[in-house]
Amino acid sequence: MEEYLKPAKYIDSDHTEIINFVNKHIDTSKSQKENIVILYYAIRDGWRYDPYKLDFSDSGLKASNLFSRNHAYCIEKAALLAASARICNIPSRLGFANVRNHIGTTKYEEILGSDILVFHGYTELFLEGNWLKATPAFNKELCKHLGVQPLDFDGETDSIFQEYDNQGGRYMEYLKDHGHFSDIPKEKLLTELRREYPLCFEYPTLDTHGISITF
Repeated sequence: MEEYLKPAKYIDSDHTEIINFVNKHIDTSKSQKENIVILYYAIRDGWRYDPYKLDFSDSGLKASNLFSRNHAYCIEKAALLAASARICNIPSRLGFANVRNHIGTTKYEEILGSDILVFHGYTELFLEGNWLKATPAFNKELCKHLGVQPLDFDGETDSIFQEYDNQGGRYMEYLKDHGHFSDIPKEKLLTELRREYPLCFEYPTLDTHGISITF
């Protein structure tokens, strides 16, 4: 478990701002499970999910970078939860999957030329002898706007996706599992993006189309 407990390049759990964030939210009288649940909600709702502002630079991918803004996308929020867990001595790693999202992505699909969201990120936490999946990406305000229930996490069961919206329609499908990693696998991430979204690399900055991308 050592690699899942120590700081990494992007899961920079030794960064002062992340340590301060964790200390601000946890209660030393509570259990590890109770505290990671507290941190899950602090991260889920503390940053607005925004897939239109993407920063794949080395500095942009660091979990600590979130403290310079109020928005983030799935990989960044998953990395911050993983870093927070390691500070609490909870082994953590990142999981990635390709998903198809059926709600609220029409504009995104038109820009990227695909209805598949590549390398959707979530956190895996080792609690009480089991690896649990937790997805702090989608803040409750966004979920309310889209008509889906926000993903809750109790520290005992997986919290991975909203399969159906509030009207019973299909919401999200997981299509391909990329496995789990002790840190963000940047080169694999970029390889998958190049394969699925070639326009992003032909026109790296798509500000005029509604997406800002930094490499």
